[in-house]
Amino acid sequence: MRALLVVNPKATTTSARTRDVLTHALRSDLKLEVAHTQYRGHARDLARQAAEEGAVDLVVALGGDGTVNEVVNGLLAHGPGERLPRLAVVPGGSTNVFARALGLPNHPVEATGVLLDALEHRRERPIGLGKAMTEGLPDRWFTFTAGLGFDAGVVGRVEEQRRAGRKSTHALYVGQALRHYVTEREHRRAGQVTLEIPGRAPTPGLVLTIVSNTSPWTFLGNRPVYPSPLASFDTDLDVFGITRMTAFGTARTVRQILRSHTPSDDDAAPAAPGGKHVVSYHDVRHFTLVSQEPAPFQVDGDHLGDRSRVSFTGVRRALRVIV
Repeated sequence: MRALLVVNPKATTTSARTRDVLTHALRSDLKLEVAHTQYRGHARDLARQAAEEGAVDLVVALGGDGTVNEVVNGLLAHGPGERLPRLAVVPGGSTNVFARALGLPNHPVEATGVLLDALEHRRERPIGLGKAMTEGLPDRWFTFTAGLGFDAGVVGRVEEQRRAGRKSTHALYVGQALRHYVTEREHRRAGQVTLEIPGRAPTPGLVLTIVSNTSPWTFLGNRPVYPSPLASFDTDLDVFGITRMTAFGTARTVRQILRSHTPSDDDAAPAAPGGKHVVSYHDVRHFTLVSQEPAPFQVDGDHLGDRSRVSFTGVRRALRVIV
């Protein structure tokens, strides 16, 4: 099988030596070309070129969720299609939500072993993706989440800290979330965002809106976070929102979305969070988020600036993934 390995040399949890070992292992089963990213968006450009030229059967992303998102957007630059290269992922970031949602180990060496076994036994699956459309930006595909409002504001704060030299850690995210909660007192009590779903009455006053394409939404270390526990790669999109973030209500919701889940529970998903100020929708194909004032916007943990209106679409069977 002809394959392109797209490597992010700045991946958080892999060293140059580890990446060399993984490359050697993949070369044992693949006719492999290796490309290292050199700038933001380079993984997207490499994957788009691979899809347009039709020279490879598989694109492997070695990096974190940002690298995976770029590769996906490159592969789907001209939309889904049966002739697109397959996608595979070797996790190398700090969280690796997409890879872990696919059931891959969080360790890159172990995940490479799973990938080689999947190639040998020809295991692959189709997955649905989300697409976000907003004025001033190209359409953006996302693999696991998008958001407008509070959560995207936290992502923006984390990116500022990383540009200042801070390492991306779960503690950094938690710390910035607490800071954002304290400083955004006015907006957390009177939300600016309205959810518009065709055929339903609008839902105004949202402080926080999380769009999920799979579950969990993210991880805190090894602990999964479940705002939309029924979200799946096999359905359309789920939306979770909060209309008011009081100290008591927010603490209650956080406890709900952090509830433990183990295989001994007969693989039943955790119950969806509920409460007076909680809004939740499952398996929605099309919807729009509209903000009275420009609000922070993010996809797959990538802050894309402030936006007033973002439309979302769930696209089933958008890509095939080796897993």
